[in-house]
Amino acid sequence: MALKVEIKPSERIIIGDAVVTNDGSRARLTIEGNAPILREKDILRPDDADTPSKKIYVLVQMMYLANDPRVHHDLYFQLIRDVQKAAPSTMVQIDRINDQILAGSYYKALKEAKALIAYEKELLDNAKCL
Repeated sequence: MALKVEIKPSERIIIGDAVVTNDGSRARLTIEGNAPILREKDILRPDDADTPSKKIYVLVQMMYLANDPRVHHDLYFQLIRDVQKAAPSTMVQIDRINDQILAGSYYKALKEAKALIAYEKELLDNAKCL
């Protein structure tokens, strides 16, 4: 089944190893095949990963886009251990990410990593109130 994606003017999208930028008006793409696809709104650049959860997101993103996701596993699991040690309450979110990674569902793991980022923000906001 083909994926239909509508992209805005100047919006970028990653399809496989390529970055596609829309020049002018809105465009509708029909994509067939199994290439990883990331819309600009879902892309987090490594330079913008300023919290541990965002760094986890970047690593999952790299796994999703990689031909061999295993090359990122060691760094990912080290970061996961560090986060769990610092904030044990993140275990639920991390387990969900890990479940998707182990199933090879990296796009779903990205969605779970977004939930971890939101939870981390909630923890940090609550810490500021104390």
